[in-house]
Amino acid sequence: MKDILESKLFKIIILSIAGLIILGFVFSLGVFIGTKRAEFSFKWASQYHNNFAGPAGGFLGNAMMNEQFTEGNGVFGQIIKINGQTLTIKGADNVEKNILVGTQTTIVYQRKNIKLSELTINENVVVIGDPDNNGQIQAELIRVLPTAMPKILP
Repeated sequence: MKDILESKLFKIIILSIAGLIILGFVFSLGVFIGTKRAEFSFKWASQYHNNFAGPAGGFLGNAMMNEQFTEGNGVFGQIIKINGQTLTIKGADNVEKNILVGTQTTIVYQRKNIKLSELTINENVVVIGDPDNNGQIQAELIRVLPTAMPKILP
């Protein structure tokens, strides 16, 4: 038995089995991560219209607070208060939601990133984030909507 345990063939077999186990683990991890990324992409694509295109009537105008817009992990509305790192947004049905802006929050106006200090009262925004236990939304992305829609060339 001692000769078998000390033989080169036994060591090669053990190392091969260990290598196969590690390779199987790495493959399983890659499949898991790929599945999660595909699931996220699918959900993102299926909700793109609600997140950015908004109601059929458009963001501006009477459809701004339309009930078609679901706000599970975000809000669409008008900034009514800015207090430090917290925004208060008047959303659908005049419901006010508190938005927590952190260091990882991306704030975008048209094609450039801006700072929290550049936001102003009465601006229309779309906020995407995660709700916390206090009913507030920890913002991941804040997109500031232009006050006037740009003219689309034919």
